[in-house]
Amino acid sequence: MYKSLITIHQSTVTVMAEWSQLPRELVELISKHLSTETDFLRFRSVCSSWRSSLPPKPYPSSLSRFPILPNDGIAENSWGFKLSKSPLYLIRPPNQTTSSDNHGWIIKLDRENPQRMRLFNPLSRSQCKPLPSDFPKILDSSQYPIRELCHEYTLQFIKYRPRANSIADAGNLYMEKVAVRMEKKGFVLLTIHVSGKLVMFRSGDTKWSIVDESSLPYDDVIMKDGNFYAVDNTGKGVLVKLSPGTAPELEVVAHSVFGGDKKFLVESCGDLLMVDKYLSIGPEDDLGYNETVEFYEEFDCYMSERTVKFKVYKLDGDMQRWVEVNCLEDRMLFVGDNCTFSALVSDLDSGCKGNCILFSDQFFCSTEDDGGFWKHHGIGVFSLENGSICPINCCRGYAELFWPPPPWICSPRPIDVSGVFVIVSGLNDFTLLICSKILCI
Repeated sequence: MYKSLITIHQSTVTVMAEWSQLPRELVELISKHLSTETDFLRFRSVCSSWRSSLPPKPYPSSLSRFPILPNDGIAENSWGFKLSKSPLYLIRPPNQTTSSDNHGWIIKLDRENPQRMRLFNPLSRSQCKPLPSDFPKILDSSQYPIRELCHEYTLQFIKYRPRANSIADAGNLYMEKVAVRMEKKGFVLLTIHVSGKLVMFRSGDTKWSIVDESSLPYDDVIMKDGNFYAVDNTGKGVLVKLSPGTAPELEVVAHSVFGGDKKFLVESCGDLLMVDKYLSIGPEDDLGYNETVEFYEEFDCYMSERTVKFKVYKLDGDMQRWVEVNCLEDRMLFVGDNCTFSALVSDLDSGCKGNCILFSDQFFCSTEDDGGFWKHHGIGVFSLENGSICPINCCRGYAELFWPPPPWICSPRPIDVSGVFVIVSGLNDFTLLICSKILCI
C-alpha cells in the first residue's frame, strides 16, 4: 500500500490507498526505469492491474535467429546469423545463513535451448559441468535473493545446410562483442568486424552497414542509458548517434589516451569507465606476478601473451577526455570475453576486497580438471592498490564467487507452494524461478 498526503485547512491527513489502484500511466512510467528482465517480471507480478497495464516484453529468443544476407568475403552457402543472450545473475544466500561460506554466487546461463540450459564461467564461454549431485532442482527467488547483473550477447555465424533441421553446429562468428538496443518496432545491433571496423545492423536491413571507415581498429562497444558508445585501440571514445531513416553519426566524447593494448568499456555506478589492458610476452620477473616461475609453468599459455597491468579511466563528457581513476573503493570490475560489468563488494558477501579487476586471461587456464571446471578458471585478479596480478584461485574469497557452488545453495530447502512461480530459465534438471502471487505471462 502507498500513502497519499492530502492537506485540508492546513492539516495533513494520511490516506491509505491500494497499490493496485495506481494510475496506468504511472505504472508505465515506472516500468521504463526497470533495467532488467527480472525486475520487469517481478514488477508485472505485483497485481493483475499492473500486469494488464504492461504487455510482456518480447522474449530475447525472438532475436535469436534472423536472416542477414552475407557480405563480401563470406561463403555463399552461409545464409545468416543468430543472436544469443545469456543473463548473469548474482544469487545471494538466505538471510538466516550463518556459515563462514556465506558468500554470493555469480552464474551465467546459456538460454539458447530452453530444454537444455547450461551454466558457464561468467567471464568466458567455458561450460561448468557436471553440476554437483546435491545441486537443487529449483532455485526459489523468495528464499534466494536473485539479482540480474547484466546480460551478454553473442553473435554466431550460421552455415546453411538444405536438409539441416537445427543450427546447433554453428561456429562462433568473428564478430564477438555485441551491443543491442531494443526499440518499439525492432532492434539495433552494434558490433566490431574482424577488421576492427564498427558495423551496425537494424531490423529490416539486409546487410551490415559500416559505421566508421577509419583505419584505426575498434576494441569495444557498449550500450549505456539507451545510447551506443565505442572505443578504438587508441582510447578515443565515440557516441553513436542514431536517427530514423538516416545514417548513424559519430560524436567524439573522449580523445585518445594511447597507453595499453586492449580497451574495454564498463558501466559502473552510473559512470562510463574505460579499462586499459597492458600485455606482454615471455616470462619476466618484474611484471607484478606474485608466484615463482615454476608455479606459472603449470599453465598452458606460459610463454604466450599475458596481461601485466591495467589502468582505469572515467569519462568526463564535458571536457571530452578520460580521467584516470586510481581507486575504485568498494567496486570490483569484471572484464570478460563478451561482457563487462561491475559490482559492489558489499553486495557479494564474499570477503573480497574492492578496488580490483577480475579478468579473463588464457594465461591462467589449466587443462587440469577440478570437479567439472578448469582448475584455474582462466581468470586473473588485478589489484589497483598495489598493481599485483595473480590467478583467481590464489585469492581467497574470489574464486568462490564462481565455482564450486556455495554449500548453502546445495542445502535442501522447502518450496513455498503458496505462490505461483514464473519460470525464468531451466538448466537440465535445474530451474531458476521468480516467485510471485500472480503468474506473469
